[in-house]
Amino acid sequence: MAEATTHLLLVRHGENDYVVEGRLAGRTPGVHLNEKGRGQAQAVVKRLADMPVAAIYSSPLERCRETAAPLARARSLPVRTLPGLLEVDYGEWQGGKLKELGKTPEWQRVQHHPSRFRFPGGETLREMQNRLVDTVETIRANHPGEVVAVFGHSDPIKSVLAFYLGTPIDLFQRIMIDPTSVSIVALREAGCAILRINDTGPLPDLKPPADKCDAEQAQPQDGCT
Repeated sequence: MAEATTHLLLVRHGENDYVVEGRLAGRTPGVHLNEKGRGQAQAVVKRLADMPVAAIYSSPLERCRETAAPLARARSLPVRTLPGLLEVDYGEWQGGKLKELGKTPEWQRVQHHPSRFRFPGGETLREMQNRLVDTVETIRANHPGEVVAVFGHSDPIKSVLAFYLGTPIDLFQRIMIDPTSVSIVALREAGCAILRINDTGPLPDLKPPADKCDAEQAQPQDGCT
């Protein structure tokens, strides 16, 4: 019997004032969506209208839960929060202005060779990636054959995509993830496929394919090995 494929919709949270001001929000509590961000969250509902979402997960931080809320109301589904989806622990950098952080030698390491860098008082990006992938794999195992929306943060989403693309974490900053963009990963026990990355446009035709990963005739270029 063909193995069912789980489709994960990775959605970054909407805009907030930290994004506008160029500040590193990190895990700062009380960071809410601004007016534009609330509009973006509402738009997600329409963009995912054709997707049979069976479950919704979110980072515990307010900006992610607020982005997930309109979809949850529209589908009459609870928003399940998972600590494993939290933003990077930026430690002492949390709340800092990106313009100022960008002047430091450490910033260049984060942008170009981040794998061995530990944020002062925080975590490394490799630790973050391991945490995110473990969480995503748990979601996959709990929802075989289903479509699941996962609301999170930019760097964590980049790290998940990098892992399934086979891209080293040192190169993950080449992936761009905009507010309320949708990236789609199709996962099964024996393989995966990346269906969308950083999609911010209308998605009226975005439906799970005829399970390429499960088709007996699937070819290597399908990404399902």
